[in-house]
Amino acid sequence: MDRETLADWLAEGRSIESIARETGRAASTVAYWVNKYGLRSQHAKQHASRGGVEREDLEALLAEGVSIRAMAERLCVSYTTVRHWMAKYELTTPRGRRLAETASARANGAETTEASCPVHGHTLFVRRGADGFRCRLCRSSAVHRRRREVKRTLVAEAGGACVLCGYDRGLSGLHFHHVDPKEKAFALSRQGVTRSLAAARAEAAKCVLLCSNCHAEVEAGTAKLPAALLL
Repeated sequence: MDRETLADWLAEGRSIESIARETGRAASTVAYWVNKYGLRSQHAKQHASRGGVEREDLEALLAEGVSIRAMAERLCVSYTTVRHWMAKYELTTPRGRRLAETASARANGAETTEASCPVHGHTLFVRRGADGFRCRLCRSSAVHRRRREVKRTLVAEAGGACVLCGYDRGLSGLHFHHVDPKEKAFALSRQGVTRSLAAARAEAAKCVLLCSNCHAEVEAGTAKLPAALLL
């Protein structure tokens, strides 16, 4: 962003949020360039004249899930200023609230506890590592996404379509069929792949890609794989 345009907008009394909407950029990005160019928002002066930051402003940013550093950039104040006023208003970030809620479980060595998740609300958390907890539902979702992404990669590397009929419309409708069942170490399921990408690639190299219909027919013996694929 160029300094002259930013300076003109700020001189007109435009807020960081207003400039962000105008340019289609994040407010934190606009605030970064304002600070980098040594400029100052008139709204920041309003905060200074009141001796601090309004509670309503902080609560609105917390509701957006904004970090303390991003709050400081958007409000054009320092990181420590935001920390000071959050403590004064007894406000905490979602992460700070989760740490407080799980403090007892961490100290006691518990494997599970309950805490507030920004996605799933008050729910079960499970231990992650030596001193951390994670929402069980978020963890399950992350595992599912990872498995799907591994399968997506394997399907693309295998040609992306059924070798018999060319079906390619859905990831879950494509199966890996082992050409030689004796070489099968583990299944590459339609729900996703649980192994490492390297291990999954090694297993996929033993397979051909079939749609669910063709796979069923090959398994039943009513359809045959081309001889070239059996070599």
